[in-house]
Amino acid sequence: MIVWAHALAALLFGGLALWTIRSQESGLPHRALVAALALTALWALAVAGIGGKAFVTTLVESARNLAWLATMLIIHRRNGNGRPPLALGTVYAVVALVVLASLAARVIAEIAGPQLRSQAEITIILLRLLTALAALVLLNALYAALRPRAGKRLIVLAIGGIWVADIILFGTAYLTDSWRIQPAAMRGAAMLAVAVTMAIGLQRKGEWSVQVSRTVAYQSLSLVAIGVYLLFLALATSAIAAVGGSYARALQTAFVLGSTVAILTLVSNSWLRAWTKVKLAKHLFQHRYDYRTEWMRFTDTIGGSASAPLEERIVKAVADLTSSPGGLLLVPDGPSLGAGASWNWDCDLPTGSGDAALAEYLRTSGRILDLDALRSGTDQSGDGAIVPQWMLDIEEAWVLVPLPHLGHLVGAILLTRPPAAQALDWEDLDLLKVTGRQVASYLAEARAQEALAEAQRFEEFNRRFAFILHDIKNLVSQLTLTARNAERHADKPEFRADMIATLQDSSERMNALLARLSQHHRGRIAAPRTIDIVPLVKQIATRRHAHHPVIVTGEPAAFAFADAASLDQMLSHLVQNAIDASPPHEPVTLAVASTGQEVTIDVIDTGCGMSAAFVRDRLFKPFVSSKSGGFGIGAFETRQLAAAMGASLDVTSREGAGTRFRIGLKTTDFTVPLVEQAA
Repeated sequence: MIVWAHALAALLFGGLALWTIRSQESGLPHRALVAALALTALWALAVAGIGGKAFVTTLVESARNLAWLATMLIIHRRNGNGRPPLALGTVYAVVALVVLASLAARVIAEIAGPQLRSQAEITIILLRLLTALAALVLLNALYAALRPRAGKRLIVLAIGGIWVADIILFGTAYLTDSWRIQPAAMRGAAMLAVAVTMAIGLQRKGEWSVQVSRTVAYQSLSLVAIGVYLLFLALATSAIAAVGGSYARALQTAFVLGSTVAILTLVSNSWLRAWTKVKLAKHLFQHRYDYRTEWMRFTDTIGGSASAPLEERIVKAVADLTSSPGGLLLVPDGPSLGAGASWNWDCDLPTGSGDAALAEYLRTSGRILDLDALRSGTDQSGDGAIVPQWMLDIEEAWVLVPLPHLGHLVGAILLTRPPAAQALDWEDLDLLKVTGRQVASYLAEARAQEALAEAQRFEEFNRRFAFILHDIKNLVSQLTLTARNAERHADKPEFRADMIATLQDSSERMNALLARLSQHHRGRIAAPRTIDIVPLVKQIATRRHAHHPVIVTGEPAAFAFADAASLDQMLSHLVQNAIDASPPHEPVTLAVASTGQEVTIDVIDTGCGMSAAFVRDRLFKPFVSSKSGGFGIGAFETRQLAAAMGASLDVTSREGAGTRFRIGLKTTDFTVPLVEQAA
């Protein structure tokens, strides 16, 4: 089997060498390929004629290996996406030196006696096995670097079959400490398959396109790394056995345990894993990103579990693209940018005066800002004057990605530095720019959906008012009929009794309707006038004290311009919200203070508090409430009333620590137009 398989392989490779000589296919390294095919045919003939362990066979095999390495390097230079990096050329040279080292070991073994020859045999096998493993790694880099239409990928895969056959033969010989017939026969059959595959590749000129996924490539490289580590252990333990004497077994055990612990420690290091992944992607593949895989992961994250809010999922999806451990969404807050949703973000965000300029710059330019380049001063674009200092002071902040949509800035995502950070290149910038526009459309659509839902809630509220008006119409009709009949039957006792019952029923129903409408219908807001704020505040505290403790502190008297009825309604809303948010026995504080130009009224509670995002985006929106069953009208109406009479309304809240609403009233005269408040 060994003889016939290798003899037939010699015939096929010889024919391929003649075919290549006559072929005019451009891009193929004709001389190197012809030499490799011819030497492979000569080696197969030597195995069939004089055996695989003969010195001449080993000599021809070493020449064959060098020829195939040279062919691979030339194909990489001619058909790859650019010339191979210097480090890769150095690796080719190192592998060639390993081939020559195995040949030199064989020459020394032939010259030395039989005892040294048997000891050198294991070293020769390990060197030849290491050659095949390293050649497979180089072959993977070559395959990834070839242009999709270069027409050489099938030939490269056929060359890989030669190294795989060598790994099987020499690996079996090392593990069993003997040469087996079965692996040698399988090697001959594999060489036949290699010859047939290469013939198809030369005839079809590589028209078949075979794609190897990055997952398979990484797993293959991991297996190769494990194999190299095992070879290293075998060589090291053999050397220890030769020089260790009576302590060899203990030294071998200690070395194996120590090296294994060291390897596991290195593998568990997140920075090393990220660095290795970046370097492999940069040097072994045409692109650093597998765009199909990244896009599928991106869409899975965006449309994933609804347990996390959309904005948080968006931050995570963008951060995963660059392996960033965290990120923060900055959203428009007036002319500036404010903190929104975050993912794995623990840094505080102080406000800065440059936020408004930054928001405008991101909207008009759409540039992605590399904060590391701005800190080091290597960026020459002048973006450093736009970025606020607080952002540069956060050491973990790495890059700022704007989210433009139809000429507007929907927000920006601030990413933290990945474990193996590197300077942004064109591929990073293009990927972040595309994903930034994509997530901006998601955010804009979500906000449009919120606006539509709010309009639908207004429609539902209008429908409810239509029902109330229908009840009022019925009451008016009933009273009109009673008044009409009173002109004719007022002197009858039965009619008077029925009229009294009708009026009582109508009165009760009218009072119920007024109670339902009182907090939503105020008519016209009166012009502000000078009033003493303290008595009004104390009156509200007295009304509420029966249900919850309310404390009044501060000035004994404070005069300001305000509409007493509107201010009463504002404070009623805020005090009721504070009572609802506070524990039963924790008092609500009404603090009155005067600064000469302004009188402030603070409504303070120590309840559950609110997040900054809720205060900015949801607190003052109608029909949004943090209370179960709440209408969400009180805070909305309070802000409308404050704006109508020229007062200010500020909120300071912290989750778990309580909330403070501050109403600011002017102490000097000013003009406020009469505002018709909607029902």
